[in-house]
Amino acid sequence: MTQETKFIKESEEETQQYILQKNKKTKVGVTILVVFLVLLIVGVVISNVFFTN
Repeated sequence: MTQETKFIKESEEETQQYILQKNKKTKVGVTILVVFLVLLIVGVVISNVFFTN
């Protein structure tokens, strides 16, 4: 019997087959990652505006 790997595991589930667990650490980490990526995209757009003029 094979188990399906879940992307996000609820904290009350008893499984080892998951990628991310739904807890405070994961939420903080994902928030930091998203903010970093948004800042990176904004930086690329701003530098494109300055260097093309």
